[in-house]
Amino acid sequence: MRKWLPLVALALAQFVMVLDQSVMNVSISTLVEDFDTTVTTIQGVITLYCLTMAMFMLTGGKIGDIIGRRKAFVVGLCIYATGSAITAIAPAVQVLAFGWSILEGLGAALVMPALVALIAGNYEGKERNVAYAVIGGVAGAGIAVGPILGGWATTELSWRVVFVGEVILVLVILAFSGFVHDAARPSPAPRLDIVGTILSASGLGLIVLAVLESSVWGWVLPKDSPVEPLGFSLTIFVLAAGALLLWGFVAWQRHRESIGRDPLVHLDLLKVPPLRSGLAGLLSQNLILMGIFFTVPLYLQLVLGMDALETGVRMLPVSITMFLAAALGARLGVRYPIRGIVRTGLWITLGSIVILIWTIQPSLSDTAFAVSMAGIGIGMGLLASQLGKVVQASVDSSGRGEAGGLQFTGQQLGSSLGVALIGAIVLSGLTSNFVSNIEENPAVSSAVADQVSVQVSTGLDFVSSDQIEAAATSAGLDEATTTALVDDYEAAQLDALKAGLLGAALLALFSLPFTRNLPHGEDSVSPVETSAA
Repeated sequence: MRKWLPLVALALAQFVMVLDQSVMNVSISTLVEDFDTTVTTIQGVITLYCLTMAMFMLTGGKIGDIIGRRKAFVVGLCIYATGSAITAIAPAVQVLAFGWSILEGLGAALVMPALVALIAGNYEGKERNVAYAVIGGVAGAGIAVGPILGGWATTELSWRVVFVGEVILVLVILAFSGFVHDAARPSPAPRLDIVGTILSASGLGLIVLAVLESSVWGWVLPKDSPVEPLGFSLTIFVLAAGALLLWGFVAWQRHRESIGRDPLVHLDLLKVPPLRSGLAGLLSQNLILMGIFFTVPLYLQLVLGMDALETGVRMLPVSITMFLAAALGARLGVRYPIRGIVRTGLWITLGSIVILIWTIQPSLSDTAFAVSMAGIGIGMGLLASQLGKVVQASVDSSGRGEAGGLQFTGQQLGSSLGVALIGAIVLSGLTSNFVSNIEENPAVSSAVADQVSVQVSTGLDFVSSDQIEAAATSAGLDEATTTALVDDYEAAQLDALKAGLLGAALLALFSLPFTRNLPHGEDSVSPVETSAA
């Protein structure tokens, strides 16, 4: 059993790293109330957490190459625990963002690439495959268990308790870290590419920022854009700036390699087809899952009025099936082609989201909702069991640090885009549907409809219908008009949520062509040796 002690530390670290993303989603309404803020603000905080990791994951992987993976693992855990402690006592949303989104995100950017490399450094052959499968299963369980754990803590105690628990878990991991042997790293140690770090982080950050703010600024035509260059929304210009910086990053990496200096990432790694498909799959998986995990709690809490614990219970089927499917997928990967398993997972996910859309009604259809959530867990679990293994199996030991950085960059970029994109679809749909409903409703006078349209033209936050009723009453509207506005808003809520989930379903469908380069056939689990150098 002693040989598996390193895996205990690594698996616990993986669990802690992914727990926050799902814990906070079921606490959205409580966070809004505690910090006297809006759903949009909390959406931004959640997005920033994932984005911080995505922006600095490549840098974190390179730092591990420089100082050693075990040292990067320990330092990252210490930063992460500091962020958790600050989050636990955060008096304002700004402090929450600093402790959770920034410090924890930076800590995770050091820990996660090192974690993957340390698995390869501590295990070989079949034991390594088992270790990767365990890590994939634990990651899935962490994302899935988060809702029930966060729901219980938020309802019975406080969401802050989760972050106190994370500090304790990090102390346990540090105690077990003595059993973890350092992984092989390049010799001599590479130098950190500061320019590449700035270009990649800025480019990714601007792209996600543009998607996040699109519901407020407008995609092309301006809504509440802070500036309107050439009469257009700022969104497209921020997107273009982000793309330009990423193009500059690629050019800079080629330049560094051409003069014999260490790049932040060797771009030739992306020429390996299985690795490229694996990264695309990880991005899609997290984009879909986190988009759903942002949307479903809005439905359960702000439409149906459930508390955080009830929300977690309703999302429990994902917890169970995702963990079981990840464990089963590890066994299936030995007997069946990886590409087939991943495609099966995507089709199951697509079908389950369609069922979930059908369940978005004024009252909850318990059985259909549970079936859809269970199906999403199965689909996501099958993906989680294969994609990380594909990425790491596509490179030799010299490339595992960079591959780990790319792997988790893809995951966290997907998570941040999932919350930003699906959230933007929901919020934009809420505003447009509400305006359309009141304009077509004969019970609402044209004067009132025009006034409401002006008030919500810059964007409408996702709130409970009780708040809409209170606002209409305080504005002096009569009972019939108030009732009509509330009915129109509730209908707009359901349509907006369905639109967000439809976006997730389309993402699952569009992901299928990107699986064509995943390993298939009898040698589907054989590693493809390549060098990062």
